[in-house]
Amino acid sequence: MSEYPVQKKLRHLPDKPGVYLFKDEQGRVIYIGKALSLRKRVASYFQIGRPHAAKIDQMVQRVADLDWVVTGSEAEALLMESGLVKEKTPKYNVLLRDDKSYAYLNITADEKYPRLFVARGKPARGVRRIGPFIGGYLLKQAFLAVRQILPFRTCKTMPKRACLDYHMGLCEAPCEGRISPEAYAKTVSKVLKLMSGKKEQVMEELRAKMQQASQARNYEEATQLRNQIDGLLQMTVRPAGRVLDQALADLQSVLHLTRPPLRIEGFDISNIYGRQPVGSMVTFSEGKPFKDHYRRFKIETIRGINDYAMMQEMIRRRYGPGELSAKLPLPDLVLIDGGKGHLNAALEVLRELKLDLPAVGIAKEFEQLFLPGREKPIELPPQSKALQLLQRVRDEAHRFAVGYHRLLRGKAALRSSLDGIPGIGPFRKKALLDHFGSVKAVRAASVEEIAKVPGFSPVLAQRILETLQ
Repeated sequence: MSEYPVQKKLRHLPDKPGVYLFKDEQGRVIYIGKALSLRKRVASYFQIGRPHAAKIDQMVQRVADLDWVVTGSEAEALLMESGLVKEKTPKYNVLLRDDKSYAYLNITADEKYPRLFVARGKPARGVRRIGPFIGGYLLKQAFLAVRQILPFRTCKTMPKRACLDYHMGLCEAPCEGRISPEAYAKTVSKVLKLMSGKKEQVMEELRAKMQQASQARNYEEATQLRNQIDGLLQMTVRPAGRVLDQALADLQSVLHLTRPPLRIEGFDISNIYGRQPVGSMVTFSEGKPFKDHYRRFKIETIRGINDYAMMQEMIRRRYGPGELSAKLPLPDLVLIDGGKGHLNAALEVLRELKLDLPAVGIAKEFEQLFLPGREKPIELPPQSKALQLLQRVRDEAHRFAVGYHRLLRGKAALRSSLDGIPGIGPFRKKALLDHFGSVKAVRAASVEEIAKVPGFSPVLAQRILETLQ
């Protein structure tokens, strides 16, 4: 007897999130479900000896074929599942529902600027809704992810002025008239399509509108639409703990890398008008700081204000012949804190060393990304996981560099304050600082308090205070 068609397909199910569709012998869809792992979820229906409710057993006996669609996350699968169920009305999606309260997307249809919100139970008067959704937590994740790309109102009462949501990019501030009712209605229409699982349709609409705006030389609108398209491409709506994997995958896609950047090394320079310049290198492994491989550099060969040359010295010391290149593995991505000039300076050294390492520069002012050989920078939307990961690496490199610079400045301040006082050598200076904690505390002490420190006399204590004060 030939193998059951469904059993053949089970072997090819991917271990990825998605939507699955069960069909009967006539090819009619009888049930639609979502899964975090299509392979595990679908296979569970057909495991011999596994107990099921009577209605599920009845459904499984009627399954003659199955199809599936892979999504970026379980929450995206939730949206697609809801849209497909509404479109195809499978028999067992209705029969298997119990009496519990499902979550719905609610829209206040009778308002000039409709409010969107997630809620359970019966809708209030004047409220239409989309759903039901099995899984309120996933629905809220999807709701927030869509709102970060297409901002809309969620407040119960319209305020008189723009609130925090506007400044966070989650609302267009209709309360202040910053968006017309017509434009807002179009946004809501796209949101409803997205929440019904019609992501591709919305993206096609946005692409067509972006092309029109570009042809009309309305570049500001075209840029906004492009950012929304990029946001939809990268919208994954994963639960906490899965964001990291997606960030690496997004970064690989955005920068056209051959593999995910599991090891990223970020570089920054810190100095004040060229004085006491230092550099930092931080390492991120699988998206997390790996402090064992942090390194800091005191710039040794450059005098005056020349950040590009300082960056080159640091890159040469990291990747050139020596202890660091022998001890540390090469990264999957080099991140330079700075724009095109800083990146090109680093690339020049890498070419000298005959190293073909992927590199990117990130400029603070507009958070633009600069790539080798590309004239114009890349601008990612603020909600981009790829951008957020690069920002974390950049900010950590900056923090590490500034901390080292402050340390050296502090040591220099100690030298200028205590060095040169007759009778104060390295051991007595250390004893003073160990006892009082800082030069400021020494300056505020009395002669008697300083004289109590072992090795100090009243005469020496008086001399110290006179010098410091």
